[in-house]
Amino acid sequence: MILLRPSAAADVAALKGRRVIAAMVCVQLAAALGYYAVMAHLVTHLRDDVGLLAGTIALVLGLRVAVQYGLFLPFGWLVDRIGPGLAGSAACVLRVAAFTLLGLADGLGGFVTGAVLLAVGGALFHPAAQSLLAALPDRARPGGFGTYVVAGQVAAVAGPPVGLMLLSGGFVLVASASAAAWAVSAVLFWLLRRLGGARPEGPRLLPGVAEVLRDRAFLRFAVVTAPGTLLAGQVVSVVPLTVGDAALITVFFCTVAVATAGVQPLVARRATRPWVMRAGMLCFAAGYLLLAAVPAAPGVLVAAAVLNGLGNGLTTPAAFQTIVRYAPEGRIGVYNGLYAFMSGLAAFFAGLAVGQLFDAGAVPAALLGLAALGALSAAATPGGPRCRARASARSAG
Repeated sequence: MILLRPSAAADVAALKGRRVIAAMVCVQLAAALGYYAVMAHLVTHLRDDVGLLAGTIALVLGLRVAVQYGLFLPFGWLVDRIGPGLAGSAACVLRVAAFTLLGLADGLGGFVTGAVLLAVGGALFHPAAQSLLAALPDRARPGGFGTYVVAGQVAAVAGPPVGLMLLSGGFVLVASASAAAWAVSAVLFWLLRRLGGARPEGPRLLPGVAEVLRDRAFLRFAVVTAPGTLLAGQVVSVVPLTVGDAALITVFFCTVAVATAGVQPLVARRATRPWVMRAGMLCFAAGYLLLAAVPAAPGVLVAAAVLNGLGNGLTTPAAFQTIVRYAPEGRIGVYNGLYAFMSGLAAFFAGLAVGQLFDAGAVPAALLGLAALGALSAAATPGGPRCRARASARSAG
């Protein structure tokens, strides 16, 4: 056995960490670019080209969300068992199949199958990516995750216009390009499968979930901060329904992405501090208050977009870093899975309530309710956990 000097071992760990970060940024750019290029134009394709009714389209898209969030918990446990590299590669292959099918399908059955494949792939992809990032050395992890978030926001802005350019060749071309991008991500994950560390033998699914459920401090954190997913996601439907101007809507979402990316360098190394999550929730609350007060004024809309972007940019790394500190060695996936599952439940049921209020014409009440939820979450956010002891291999990267 060759023993390395401490400084040499640290250099090797740092190099390994930089390779993981570089690979995960490329994974995020390719995958998110392919995803947003298709999803920005999928509804139009289903309505105009395939001839599906609006209710059927909503059912298909809602099925994808429900299946994905429902699978986060068991798949988070699965990532811990088989390793994030292999799990991520499998996730990307599933999404290659999903986007290929969405491009070729001409009936409801094909689109439903494609939506389910998208959901299954997404439920594996996110815990796999976050598990790889969580395994980075402590010093590299905050900056690595921040760079990963920025890459996703860049792709969120670039994806729709890229899809629009490809749309001149038909929706099949857009879907094929997306499938190719996810294939690149699959290869990168496969190359990373040896860098996720040896997977410790852990409990089976039900005992593993029970172990997390017994962690009362983590459960409290998950319950209190779960509305963050709802507050970040509701603008996708709330703003188009409230504003109605395509140009303003585009400006809004581009501003959200820029604000989310822009705050990362400032918050990356402070994300475990409770004030970061609280400030993010308050930003969400203030953004919805502005939308409730003067929704159609351009200046107010931009301000609300900045607040929503700051809320997303603060709460996303805060949740990730806090989960890493709560989770014992080898349990990042199942902890992430439970958090995502609870966030999905909150987003689903509260989203239904918001939709009902919009249908009833009570738009201000819906927006004020979202603002109140953000403020309550901020007030109830607990203090940060103490960092649990981890194996020396984890600290070395």
